[in-house]
Amino acid sequence: MTATASAATGVWGRAEQQDFRSRVRGCLLGGAIGDALGAAVEFASLDEIRAAHGPEGVTDFLPAYGGRGRVTDDTQMTLFTVDGLIRAQVRRDTGAWHPPTDIHSAHRRWYSTQRDWGPDERRKDAGWLAREEWLYAQRSPGRACITGLADETMGTLERPKNPDSKGCGAVMRSAPFGLLVGWEPQLVFQLAIECAAQTHGHPTGYLSAGAFALIVHGLARGEALDGAVQRALAHLATRPGHEETTHALRHALGAVRQGLPTPDRVASLGEGWTGEEALAMGLYCALVAEDVRHGLLLAVNHGGDSDSTAAVCGNLLGALHGETALPPAWLAEVEGRGTILELADDFAMEMTQGPALHGPGASSPAWLTRYPRA
Repeated sequence: MTATASAATGVWGRAEQQDFRSRVRGCLLGGAIGDALGAAVEFASLDEIRAAHGPEGVTDFLPAYGGRGRVTDDTQMTLFTVDGLIRAQVRRDTGAWHPPTDIHSAHRRWYSTQRDWGPDERRKDAGWLAREEWLYAQRSPGRACITGLADETMGTLERPKNPDSKGCGAVMRSAPFGLLVGWEPQLVFQLAIECAAQTHGHPTGYLSAGAFALIVHGLARGEALDGAVQRALAHLATRPGHEETTHALRHALGAVRQGLPTPDRVASLGEGWTGEEALAMGLYCALVAEDVRHGLLLAVNHGGDSDSTAAVCGNLLGALHGETALPPAWLAEVEGRGTILELADDFAMEMTQGPALHGPGASSPAWLTRYPRA
């Protein structure tokens, strides 16, 4: 039975649960590794990268933000997206079912980490993730993410925050939506774009996030990467303002057929500062990757938003191959591995065994402490 069939029937066998958990772990850890590889060179040109690190450029973690293997706001926000998705499932027992609100609340908790000195132990409704002190570091958060979440008003597709912004700050946090394997693709796409519009209101800003979520969704369900991209293109075609995102994805597919992968071919897709460019560059590197290491280093070594493009590539390759495909030395050193694994396993357990954890009647007190309904 596939993950799709298991989710549809509500019956998960042991092998299906293990496969799904491996893909969730792979997606989140792969994204974090890519993020950390690019953290030190995010604002450097390829010539500067090679001058500093040799003709091969980045080949390993570099010191950034005070140490090696440090992640940026890309990983921070991705983790809070996962937290919000779990909280949405838990709150459903109360009859309150509006996942965009739960995601907005989760991202507002991330926003607090960028403003507060550390966790506020008085806030019992914050949940365990918001009490992780290492997440309170400022790692060059995007302006649209900060301004979009600075007040309690939630942006919507009808009235989005930052309506002119199509930066990659919505794409780089949207892989977790694709891990909702029990959801139909159109619902995954809709949720991802609604949540992206909370900070990035330009159609390219939120549609690229939706396309990314759909591609991850296909991979998490066991589909091939190319097929997942074709499904995303079909959904994009139904939305106004899809042209830039569609063109970027088609450009990435076309680049694969042009010959062996090179930094110049990556650079032909853009620099990664906007949503559609970050998605196209990360996707291209995943499509041509000989293995996870090769794909991630290709996604890092260019003159652009290296951490975001590599995070996208890592999310994709991790969801495609699972955690055991990730390079062990990078896994051992990436910041926050314990937290990421804990959250990944909680997400997988919620998606496969949620009714055993909480319900309208009895619920696990420990689970509701971790993921409060408030």
